[in-house]
Amino acid sequence: MYMRAASDRCFIAETVAIGSELLVGGRSDSNSLFITEKLGAYGIEVRFKSIVGDNRTDIVSALTTAVKRAGIVVITGGLGPTVDDCTREAVADATGRRLARRKEAFEGMVARLAQWGRRPNKGQLRQAMIPSGATVMPNPVGSAPGFAVFWKRAVLVALPGVPREMDAMMEQSVIPFLTAQLERSAAPRRSPIVRRVFHTWGLPEADVDAKLKGLFSKQIPIDLGLLASPTGVLVSLTSNARGSSGAVKIERLAEQVRERLGEWLYAEGQDTMEMVVGRALSLQGRTVAVAESCTGGLISHRLTQVPGSSAYVDRGAVCYSNRAKTEMLGVPAELIVRHGAVSHEVAAAMAKGVRERAAVSVGLSVTGIAGPEGGSETKPVGLVFVGLDGGAGDAVTREFRFHGDRLTIKQRSSQAALDLLRRWLLTRA
Repeated sequence: MYMRAASDRCFIAETVAIGSELLVGGRSDSNSLFITEKLGAYGIEVRFKSIVGDNRTDIVSALTTAVKRAGIVVITGGLGPTVDDCTREAVADATGRRLARRKEAFEGMVARLAQWGRRPNKGQLRQAMIPSGATVMPNPVGSAPGFAVFWKRAVLVALPGVPREMDAMMEQSVIPFLTAQLERSAAPRRSPIVRRVFHTWGLPEADVDAKLKGLFSKQIPIDLGLLASPTGVLVSLTSNARGSSGAVKIERLAEQVRERLGEWLYAEGQDTMEMVVGRALSLQGRTVAVAESCTGGLISHRLTQVPGSSAYVDRGAVCYSNRAKTEMLGVPAELIVRHGAVSHEVAAAMAKGVRERAAVSVGLSVTGIAGPEGGSETKPVGLVFVGLDGGAGDAVTREFRFHGDRLTIKQRSSQAALDLLRRWLLTRA
């Protein structure tokens, strides 16, 4: 059985993310963006996105709606071994298929667990239960297999919600499966959906929008998207024109976007701030040491998430207390008494202290009030100071006033610190 292509349905997709934690907090849905990018490369457009809690009836309802408007429905989450993982059962309920243990699913799961020195328990045995007639999608990095089943002129693809597992299965199983179905159908080939993504930091969403005002009109077949987050505002350009003309138009517009965003643009595509900073440090042969207070090691964590970071990251120190700042970095106790731990002066002393003790090219520091308590009229929650010291009197500090909860303030503080380092490196390239 293969996808019917009497209309554009087979090039319209919907993602359905399963998990109550996606609704009540604790985890965000990053899978849909990855799926959208991968399908777009084959001209398949994700037009809808649904998030559903771990409720069997609600999942059935979401799938019933999805197949009415999309020819491809990619489901992520709910394939694990716990009692709240009910995606398999919901797909079986919706499609009227019987669940049965599939040999290839069972053997793949057992082999994966054996690599980890484990044997399947009762809950994990459920992971091998697959709807009848479905194609099993092997999981190359995890224990839960996925599957694909045809229903009501659409194909449902169910994948685990763990991003690393979902990514690998999309690449190795889902894309080859879908492209094979499209080749067997009567659907004409579609040009890839062209998309460009720009990452900015330091401007609110309204200011980014104002900078881009006048670039877009109804006559230009390109959609503009803005998405604000604790790490800045993401700008996306998506061409809805088919063929090479769409790619040409989007590249011309991208150049204008780069010019207008200027210094606020720090990366494009999949690059992150820490990747950009890491490349600059490597190219210039510089090393960095970080002294953190309110961010609690987040900056060091981000820097060392980049492969090869050992070439430029020397050390990171979490100096949370005043005593730690004095003992570990040599910040004078009287300086803290006079100006307070959250101040320009202490941020500067922290950056200098960590640079000198590590004997590196540049020291980076952050001190602030992450909240929700600890603020005052003169020093409110969200007040953050970032310091940088490059030696020989080359030092700078910046003051920021962030808003949000504790985690958001920590994320924004780490981004501000890395951006200060990025800008400093740009002037020395």
